[in-house]
Amino acid sequence: MRFLQKQYNKKWMLPLLTFVVGCLILTAFIHHSYDTNRKQVRMITELNASTYAERLRDDMNRGVAIADALKAIIISGNGTIDNFEKVSENLMSDFVQSIQIAPDGVVTEIYPAEGNEAGKIDLLHDEKRGEICRYGRDNNCVTMQGPFDLKQGGRGIVVRYPVYLEAADGNPVFWGFTIVIIRVPEIFEESVQALTDFGYDYCLTKTVSPLSEERERLSFSKEDLTNPVTYTFEFGGCTFNLAVTPKDGWKQGWKILPNLVLGFFIVLFLTGLVAGILVIEFHREALKKIAITDPLTGLLNRDGFDEQIKSAIQDTPDAHCVGIQTDIDDFKFINDMYGHEAGDTALRILAQSMRNAFEKDAILCRNGGDEFSAVLIGMTEAEAKEKIEKFTMQPRYITQNGEKRPFYISLGYAEYPKDCDDVSELIRCADMALYAVKLHGKHSCCAYEGNYKVQNRSQLGFALQDVSRNLPGAFLIYIADKTNDRILFANQELIEFAGCKDFDEFLAYTDQRFRNLIHPEEQDAVETSIWKQIDSEKSGNNDYVKFRFAKKDGTYRPVFDHGRIVKSRYYGNVFYVLIMDCALIDSYYDKM
Repeated sequence: MRFLQKQYNKKWMLPLLTFVVGCLILTAFIHHSYDTNRKQVRMITELNASTYAERLRDDMNRGVAIADALKAIIISGNGTIDNFEKVSENLMSDFVQSIQIAPDGVVTEIYPAEGNEAGKIDLLHDEKRGEICRYGRDNNCVTMQGPFDLKQGGRGIVVRYPVYLEAADGNPVFWGFTIVIIRVPEIFEESVQALTDFGYDYCLTKTVSPLSEERERLSFSKEDLTNPVTYTFEFGGCTFNLAVTPKDGWKQGWKILPNLVLGFFIVLFLTGLVAGILVIEFHREALKKIAITDPLTGLLNRDGFDEQIKSAIQDTPDAHCVGIQTDIDDFKFINDMYGHEAGDTALRILAQSMRNAFEKDAILCRNGGDEFSAVLIGMTEAEAKEKIEKFTMQPRYITQNGEKRPFYISLGYAEYPKDCDDVSELIRCADMALYAVKLHGKHSCCAYEGNYKVQNRSQLGFALQDVSRNLPGAFLIYIADKTNDRILFANQELIEFAGCKDFDEFLAYTDQRFRNLIHPEEQDAVETSIWKQIDSEKSGNNDYVKFRFAKKDGTYRPVFDHGRIVKSRYYGNVFYVLIMDCALIDSYYDKM
């Protein structure tokens, strides 16, 4: 029996022990929560004290700004001010008692004049004001003095702003003071009311002047504050102190005994609830990230790209930005030659190089395939040019069978708002610039030009170099404009026939105009003949036109021109032209 009794008592000891341990843990928790609550309330109070002190500083700046504006008018008038009353009337505010000017330290003008006649005194030699005024003059600094009782009722602070003009020898010469008398606490009314509404008692004091340690109250909601938080700031040479305490005291918001047991269970429940919500949110964010991320490169996909651009533009609607469109040159060749794994490696390498080059200031995206986009927020084309060129030309390699194989990229870029009215058009403009790079031979970068039309590019256009390289003759494309033709493309045979090394040299030589390939004496006649044939033929073909072809070395070769006018989706009407050397044709027929 005694054994069973002992066992029974032991079972009762376990719940008792659990209760005691639980009480100890609960006590420690309550004590910690109580102490944390006090620290948190004080920390929040400190933050609010600093925030509202800055608001009070801003309030004071409104008064200083009036004196500063008056100073600027005097300087611009080289020491004179026309219609002082009208100017002052425009500068007046509900917290301003009066506005004054004091040439050579003597107050000569006061607005409003009525009731302020006694204020016209010699400040520099006045018993109460002279020392502080001389201090402001000698140190060229704004000074404040007060608070003091106003004759019109209430209290005020005077702000004196020294004015210096430039003498003939270039040295500054003291002109006098611009003065504003500010009513207190009216100037602080909104800020201190907000502080009170937020649940705080306060007391704002300042030193009487920069030359005195004596302090006076400017505004307060309670005279004696218990263990207040104090924020100190300097303004106008004076030291301001803002003391703040919660109205409910430092035990604000803490209830122990009434809800001890209930609070324990509520805390457990809320902790579990918050934990559950956080877990759900974590999974939601993870799923969202997966939905807007390209799985191969880790960059944004197009949906995520569009979403981030929209968000960035909403935050900074007037910001300049540069759109970039790039792809890997001959990417299909890499896949066909080295396999799709090598192609995927090239894509990842390009994505990482984009992160390295643009990580701090770019939104990066893989559109699909080997096409990538980026937008540099807050940058102009000129600012981004060097970075883009360096990124385009940096070496990139994939490793195949132990050997490094280089691969290259082409890139086009455009600027908003210079090149388009809407950010949504930016990547299309960059795409057109990329198209131009492809036409010029790839592995380069190019800025968008305003004469491009922003449309979806033709994928066949990227094969133009390959096709034209094998055409049996000299080939040329230029804009069909009677008054301002412009060359868009020439194949290698025509470039060499003109005596140029490459397309860029050819464009420089011709100034991008077809008429500059015609002998100067024949230019007008040839163009008139071509357009006469075009206008008379519905098909858009013109007959063979013979003219002397102007080469870069200054010689001329007779040629036949045969062209067709077509509608281009990018450039409007363009001529596709074959140029044939007359000498070669004559030699062929002579043999026959």
